[in-house]
Amino acid sequence: MAKRGGLGTNLDALIPTSLTVGGNEVAQQNEVSIDSISPNPKQPRTVFNEDAMAELVASIKEIGILQPPVVRQTSPGRYELIMGERRFRATKAAGLKSIPVIIRQTPDNELLREALIENIHRSQLNPLEEGAAYLQLLTDFGCTHDELALKLGRSRPQISNTIRLLNLPGSVQLKVAGGALSAGQARAILSAKNEERMQHWANKAINENLTVRNLEEQIAIDVEGAKSKAEAELA
Repeated sequence: MAKRGGLGTNLDALIPTSLTVGGNEVAQQNEVSIDSISPNPKQPRTVFNEDAMAELVASIKEIGILQPPVVRQTSPGRYELIMGERRFRATKAAGLKSIPVIIRQTPDNELLREALIENIHRSQLNPLEEGAAYLQLLTDFGCTHDELALKLGRSRPQISNTIRLLNLPGSVQLKVAGGALSAGQARAILSAKNEERMQHWANKAINENLTVRNLEEQIAIDVEGAKSKAEAELA
């Protein structure tokens, strides 16, 4: 039985042990040793933004891997990275010894993409898992927002807004994943002016049982007050 990676309780449903399309196996999901994976020698990207990489490392330390890299098996127990160079590097930098991966069984990326889209329909994912799944399909498999919305029967804004939840601080993401915050509350919190205020409003929303409308109104006042204060200090 494959191990489940990341914080989600339903990632096994999204990426089951065996992924099939039309009865043909497309990929397997498993957790493998980080040392068993070799980088892709044809990886065109060699420069990675240090700040963005540091944020990804911190996120992985706090909530784990939500987007498994894609690999292919080169020999028993050995793999080569196909997609997910940043996630692979960040996982190593975070000091993790193993990583959840999608082991591709076919060179046809379109089949793998279709299998993942099909499995989103079958899975009860929390908002963060949904956002990670959408982002993986967009970045790794060349989907467009419009194509994804059409195939999933969801609106383009819903796809985009769900992906935006991945910009929340790790501590707030945990509250969303655990069900303490709704997706609507989380989207409202994204409008706070910085990470510290996002954490503040997440705690306040939970402690005071604020509705999405209450949260939006109070955060708008907070942001406007901070803006006025900054302008006054510059005057």
